[in-house]
Order: sequence, then structure tokens, then C-alpha cells
Amino acid sequence: MSLCKSYGKDQVIFATKEDHATPSTIVLPESEPRQGLILENGDINWNCPCLGGMAIGPCGNEFREAFSCFHYSQAQPKGSDCYEAFSTMNECMRDYPGVYKQNQNEDEDDDGGAGVASMITDDGEEEDDVEEPSAKTESDSKAVETKAK
Repeated sequence: MSLCKSYGKDQVIFATKEDHATPSTIVLPESEPRQGLILENGDINWNCPCLGGMAIGPCGNEFREAFSCFHYSQAQPKGSDCYEAFSTMNECMRDYPGVYKQNQNEDEDDDGGAGVASMITDDGEEEDDVEEPSAKTESDSKAVETKAK
């Protein structure tokens, strides 16, 4: 027969060999299959964690309209008939920059292209391609001083 002792918030159970000799009679309930983005009936599961909370919040309605349009779209290419819904959603998201992080490409467009223009030198070469003379290290400097003496 097992013995239970409580130590504050903890409970310690001492089991005997007899307790472990008989198989457990506990029956666990069957787990429900996890629902994905699309439910069995073809509807969108707005509670899916894969949406990252986009279906709620200040632009939740706009997101749901745009996503629904894309999901149910029959146009080729898919979603090409949803431009208006995605445009409305994008405008809403721009009104809440603290909630919806802006895309890097959109930031460059807002600068009037300065982001792209600043990456290109006057010679028409990209800055990454221009080699700068390497700085002398301290050991190189000492080697030059030693040779000079």
C-alpha cells in the first residue's frame, strides 16, 4: 500500500512493489486531432497559431477579408482578383506601425529610393564591389619599424 506525504506545495508518493505489480487502470481520453489552417469542411481556421494573431487586432477584419479572398479565389494566377482587399489591408497596417512591423522594401520605397541610391557609388559601381585599402595591423607596423632600424 502506498504512502503519501505533503511538504508544502509538493506531494511525495511512496509506492510499494504490490502497487507496481498490477497494471494501471487509468484510461486516457483520445486526443483530438489538431486543426490546421483549413478545417475539414474547407473553412479557414482563424484560431490557427500559424496565422500569428493576424486575424485579430486593429486590422483583423481587413486581414480576414484579404485572406478569404485569396483562399477562395478561382482566378489564375490565384489571388489576382484580390488586389483591392490586400491594398485595403496594407493601408490599415501602415496606420499601425507599432503593431505591424514594416517590410524592409517598403521602408526603402518610403525614402524615395534613397535606400537603394545610397548603395550605389557615383561611378555606378555598388559599394560592396569597391575594394578599400586594408588597414595595417599593429604587427605589420612593428615589422616595418624593425626593418627601418
